[in-house]
Amino acid sequence: MPPEVFLCHPLVTPLIPILPRASSKSEQSRTVLHNKYCQGRSMVSPKRKLIPVLVFILFIASVLRLLRLTIITSSPSLPPAGSPLVRQQKCSSSSSTCRNNISPANANASILTEKESRFLLDLVSRRIPCKLLVFGLEPQYLSLASLNAGGFTVFIEDNPEKISTMRATNETRVYKVEYQNIAAEAYKLLKHARENPDCSPRFHPPKLSRCKLALTNLPHEVANTKWDVVVVDGPHGDTPVSPGRMAAIYTASILARKGNVTDILVHDVDRMIEKWFSREFLCEKNLVSSKGRFWNFRIFRESNATTFCTI
Repeated sequence: MPPEVFLCHPLVTPLIPILPRASSKSEQSRTVLHNKYCQGRSMVSPKRKLIPVLVFILFIASVLRLLRLTIITSSPSLPPAGSPLVRQQKCSSSSSTCRNNISPANANASILTEKESRFLLDLVSRRIPCKLLVFGLEPQYLSLASLNAGGFTVFIEDNPEKISTMRATNETRVYKVEYQNIAAEAYKLLKHARENPDCSPRFHPPKLSRCKLALTNLPHEVANTKWDVVVVDGPHGDTPVSPGRMAAIYTASILARKGNVTDILVHDVDRMIEKWFSREFLCEKNLVSSKGRFWNFRIFRESNATTFCTI
């Protein structure tokens, strides 16, 4: 038989004189130490072999988790139960369905921030009771009618659904107006206003005006009133095919020059159309204050003016 192979070398020290035989107690102690030492060395090797395997498993788990997170964050989230789905459709400028359709992404575009709401309420409260005209029937503006107790408030809106939620009183009116121009036509209309004498600031009743920017379908009650405060936050004008605020800003500037002193507040001046037409027809020289996306212009009566803004 082949000689037995030990995992550990025997605990002997070579090249030393042979000592007397140790006592049995000493031999037992050495035997215990020898066995403990050898068993310890025999157990180290399997553990070292397991370390690369564990590292590989952890690496695979990390990769799979990273892939899972990537898939979750890149996939579109589902809408909550019961929420309407937006259907993308091609719209023409004559389509009333598309003109009044507001996408959820832009539905909150006209919601006032806290500082904007406070700014508006402070300005109106300084002039109450007053004659207040508001383009756009947003829920936050309903408090203006209550604030203007003893005055006269009129809302201009193109969305029938919003109008149906509003109750008219002796001091509050709501009129539906159909806007004829879409936002995509803004530049063409601005060029028309600069070249056409009918668009000059000389006051003409909007119904008789031949300027394409004039709201000729306004009720007599609106066209013939000297307004103290005018708020322009409608129509939405949030897409190229939706009605823009070009006509609302232009008509507000014409009505303001009929009164004595009129404050005009234009919302969403961070948008190009609101910014362009405010500077063109309300003039930077008349800009008296601003807050957030609000610009406040103060217009004085100018019955003989031939241009809107003087250099």
